[in-house]
Amino acid sequence: MNEPGTARLETFSDGVFAIAATLLVLEFSVSPRTRDLGHALLHIWPSYLAYITSFLTIGIIWMNHHHTVSLIARTDRTMLFLNNLLLLSIAFLPFPTKLVGDYLRGDGERAAALAYAATLVVMAILHQFWWQYARRNRRLIADETPDSALRAVDRAYWPGVPMYAAVFVLAFFSPLGAVLLTFAIAAFYLPSAALFDR
Repeated sequence: MNEPGTARLETFSDGVFAIAATLLVLEFSVSPRTRDLGHALLHIWPSYLAYITSFLTIGIIWMNHHHTVSLIARTDRTMLFLNNLLLLSIAFLPFPTKLVGDYLRGDGERAAALAYAATLVVMAILHQFWWQYARRNRRLIADETPDSALRAVDRAYWPGVPMYAAVFVLAFFSPLGAVLLTFAIAAFYLPSAALFDR
């Protein structure tokens, strides 16, 4: 059964996005016993890289989520379930982000990069399911939303799964390269929000 409006879905989603983004910064740590704080702060550069990459990724997904929800007029139980699965992957992201920060450039870096990349692949797949369920046969789409707006979202979402799959494959060979590619994807998607308007 369809329910009019998306306010509750948006409110809950915004809360999860905000908490996930905030948790990222709590993963920074420097031993209070360190004698050279400056060196210690430089030594945790993988944590900075992982934080910036994950924060940008969460921010972009939130922007995309906000835009696409604005095209939707109603929800149903299946949509709410799919939204919760998407949020599950978002809320999980701080954990592999910490793994990358702790293990990149050391023992275990491949496993950390694979866990990070796998989370992003799952997230991208769930986001596609989420969107395709809402837009198929205009199931949940607002009557006033033009088809051109739906096609614009399709174009913006389509590259996500293959790009993150490429990150996953690269993680086997170059963990640092995989994280840098993830950052590049975030940098690509930031200005490409204009795709939504074409």
